[in-house]
Amino acid sequence: MFAIIETGGKQYRVTEGQSIKVEKLDDKNGQDITIDHVLMVSNEGNVAVGSPYVTGASVKAEILATNKHKKVLVFKMKTRKNFKRLQGHRQHYSLIKVKEIVSGG
Repeated sequence: MFAIIETGGKQYRVTEGQSIKVEKLDDKNGQDITIDHVLMVSNEGNVAVGSPYVTGASVKAEILATNKHKKVLVFKMKTRKNFKRLQGHRQHYSLIKVKEIVSGG
C-alpha cells in the first residue's frame, strides 16, 4: 500500500514505515501529525485518485527530527566588472516517519 501526498509544495510517494525528509513543519519533535493532502492511494491494485485530493484519505506520521540540509554555496560573478559574491544557504527540513495510511472509503 502506498500513497502520494503533498506537503510544503512538493509531492512524495510514501509507504507505511518509511522515513522521508519534507519541508520544515511547525510541529515539535515526537509529535504525531496527520497529512490530509493525499493525491492518490493504492491498495493491492485498488487505486483511488483524487481531484485534487482523495476524500477521507489521510496519512498519519510522527516527526522524528528537525534539522538543516548540507550547505549550498551560491557564487555570483560578472566578468571584467570586479564583482564577486559568495553566499551560503542551509534549508530546514523535518524528518517524518509514516505510521499509517488511511484510505478514503
